Amino acid sequence: MAAIVVSVASTLVASSPRYSSSTTSLLFTKLRSSSPFLRFSLAVTPFCSRKGRLMAHTLAQANLGLTYPAGIEAPKISFAAKDVDVTEWKGDILAVGVTEKDLAKDENSKFQNSILKKLDSQLGGLLAEASSEEDFTGKAGQSTVLRLPGLGSKRVGLIGLGQSASTPAAFRCLGEAVAAAAKSTQASDVAIVLASSEGLSAESKLNSATAIASGTVLGLYEDNRYKSESKKPALKSVDILGLGTGPELEKKLKYAENVSSAVIFGRELVNSPANVLTPAVLAEEASKIASLYSDVFSAKILNAEQCKELRMGSYLGVAAASANPPHFIHLCYKPPGGPAKVKLALVGKGLTFDSGGYNIKTGPGCSIELMKFDMGGSAAVLGAAKAIGQIKPSGVEVHFIVAACENMISGTGMRPGDIVTASNGKTIEVNNTDAEGRLTLADALVYACNQGAEKIVDLATLTGACVVALGPSIAGIFTPSDDLAKEVIAASEASGEKLWRLPLEESYWESMKSGVADMVNTGGRPGGAITAALFLKQFVDEKVQWMHIDLAGPVWNDKKRAATGFGISTLVEWVLKNSS
Repeated sequence: MAAIVVSVASTLVASSPRYSSSTTSLLFTKLRSSSPFLRFSLAVTPFCSRKGRLMAHTLAQANLGLTYPAGIEAPKISFAAKDVDVTEWKGDILAVGVTEKDLAKDENSKFQNSILKKLDSQLGGLLAEASSEEDFTGKAGQSTVLRLPGLGSKRVGLIGLGQSASTPAAFRCLGEAVAAAAKSTQASDVAIVLASSEGLSAESKLNSATAIASGTVLGLYEDNRYKSESKKPALKSVDILGLGTGPELEKKLKYAENVSSAVIFGRELVNSPANVLTPAVLAEEASKIASLYSDVFSAKILNAEQCKELRMGSYLGVAAASANPPHFIHLCYKPPGGPAKVKLALVGKGLTFDSGGYNIKTGPGCSIELMKFDMGGSAAVLGAAKAIGQIKPSGVEVHFIVAACENMISGTGMRPGDIVTASNGKTIEVNNTDAEGRLTLADALVYACNQGAEKIVDLATLTGACVVALGPSIAGIFTPSDDLAKEVIAASEASGEKLWRLPLEESYWESMKSGVADMVNTGGRPGGAITAALFLKQFVDEKVQWMHIDLAGPVWNDKKRAATGFGISTLVEWVLKNSS
């Protein structure tokens, strides 16, 4: 029996304010190759660690309220891919992913599915009986964990996959459901098996096992850095049964390791409050990515004076009211082993806090208390940079760009009616200071074009209108390029993240015209996500393939009250699809 074992250690933060802001680092080390097992160690260290001091803050305002992330013991999970009989596996929970079809029964009320039939036979018919009493039908999102004697496992869990399961998203959800079951029962050892895996190709089995492992890691992860007390997960090991073993799975798990680490890093950036994660701190985190992967990365951080020299009036206008100065972030990835065949740019909105400015966010539903997540686009970009630094794809140069700042209120702040001038010379009448993200992105997009990027994707928590249109789980995408749309949608399908293409209706630009400047920064209420995208389009060279992703909905999980890390997996997939 050959198996691949991956040990996951997530060192969340340190207990003292005297530690560095080293970015999420993954160590994938071969421990022993002489045995029939291939063992690997995976250490996940998000953006605070025990070395040195906390993220370097340049102003006294940083860490307002003496808030520091708490030190948390790192959970460790061992993943193993095995081929063993489900009735012989020993542990706390045997979790079976089942579709609605898998639960079909014959005239004697017995399961027809071979794995369920084998388990039920060993249990004397109790599994079929219990599933009926629990009204478990296999629908997506359904799960039941039963304590039934007769097996090596203490409990049997049935996890619903819906009518069918063939996508990475479905298998990632399976892993998340297993993590939830393990949390609720304080399970230490878990096995996961699909009731029907015979129809899957060899490649599908590999992708499914990887998605399950990734979902389990991300489902188990909780950001407890800012809680005075936290419960330590009991889960120590996860066996994935019946989906293959060997070098190909090893490669897939390595990839899942890198991306899961990046997603956790992105989540922690978004979860961190604005009194901890200032523009200066975000810039430092970016610099540390470049330092950690200095063989392929370089970093350039521009201060306000340098941005002024580049005539970034649109960006600087937003930043003008804050006591925390702006930091313009530019990371550049250059591939090892030769020149790049294609140049890409990822541009992320970097508002570490958005008060709305003089158009201050007020009233029920304004969500001003959540505006720390207004830098979700930059978290996606920097998370992707972290993963790319580990994967090191060839043949592609990537620029990661963030115009980081705060949108605050003061006597030096931008006023409604002011006119700002972007770095491409276009003038903007600011009719709403709460439409600030597009103003920062305007100069960031001009800068990206000046780097020679052939394809640009920007990501931003830009409009509530996109949330109204697509809800909390789907990001809207806008692009004049059908080819780029196909590329990014294919990447999202591989990652399991949901995107939906919306139109760039040029006739709507009429509402964005100004009587005294080239344009205003907001149009009317109808089509607000579209007019925002049309605004950004004014700052992109026509020769460049460009896409705007509005992730205002899926950046945050209201139920969990935490960040999702949305966009990172898709960006990494897209970059890899452009590499040689």
